[in-house]
Amino acid sequence: MEKRKRLPESERARVNVADRKLGWIGTGRMGYALATRLLQRGCDLTVYNRTRAKAEPLASLGARIVDRPADLADRDIVIVSVADSPDFASVMTGPQGLLSDGSRVPRIVVDTSTVSIEVSKDIRAKAERLGTALLAAPVSGNAKVAKAGKLTMAVSGPRDAYDMSLSYLQVLGASVVYVGEGDTARLVKICHNLVLGVVTQILAETTVLAERGGISRADYLEFLNGSVMGSTFSRYKTPAFVNLDFTPTFTGHLLRKDFELGLDQGRRMNVPMPVSALVHQIVMNLIGSGMGDRDFASLLELEARGASLTLEPDSRKVPDGLTDEPAGGRPAEDGQPR
Repeated sequence: MEKRKRLPESERARVNVADRKLGWIGTGRMGYALATRLLQRGCDLTVYNRTRAKAEPLASLGARIVDRPADLADRDIVIVSVADSPDFASVMTGPQGLLSDGSRVPRIVVDTSTVSIEVSKDIRAKAERLGTALLAAPVSGNAKVAKAGKLTMAVSGPRDAYDMSLSYLQVLGASVVYVGEGDTARLVKICHNLVLGVVTQILAETTVLAERGGISRADYLEFLNGSVMGSTFSRYKTPAFVNLDFTPTFTGHLLRKDFELGLDQGRRMNVPMPVSALVHQIVMNLIGSGMGDRDFASLLELEARGASLTLEPDSRKVPDGLTDEPAGGRPAEDGQPR
């Protein structure tokens, strides 16, 4: 395969967020938060969402709203944030899709969604035939993390397209990692979300075990978060575990989808994945118990039911690790409660 050339350093240096016309597809929880970040930086942004009303509030921040993905074909870079593979295929190659009029297409498409490698390869091939470079750029984090500017992003595809898009990607997240050509970023994100589910399940099991032993969830998780086992993820899931607030940021249905993508890749690559297969079955149980539309932190509730333990909300305010705000009721460094 011919090695793609990078943009000259001088050209990369000239790129800034005011240089190019941007398009955005998909204003769900994550897409809305990310599009808002671009608008707040003064980017020229035109937005499409299947339900127009959900995108219209962005107009007050300077966005132009359109009725079809195809209406974004004149943009330099179009960023996509949709739920799954069928949605991605629809907005890209459907009858009103971004690539439906082959005579005019954007220079670059950046897809931040978690979709299958096979679907991505098919769309990549069509995009390249038409002259559009596709970057796979799935993000790690939820809408709250996005709003705080702490998302991480793995990116793969043509290196010159990555260089041209980097200024905008850095607006969206705190860490942007180029992982190679093609769809390698898709596999990175799938692997990431397998870890996400497995870690949440062990958090649920150990939290229930601690509570059965008379330890409050808040105290156990404060200890864990302060240890070497604590992480950005465990910290921002702590309020959900303590307050039992399972308002969805990422649902059980979406987690099931990602586990099935991961297990499928394991089969294709002959990689045994016994722990992931077990947690997939637990996620299926979560959905079968009627909690699939709730945040996947409700794995805690499922675990408690299995232990015949009734959980009660703890109303204390606990930090989520995304801000500098201290835990409720405790003094800040200056000794004054906030």
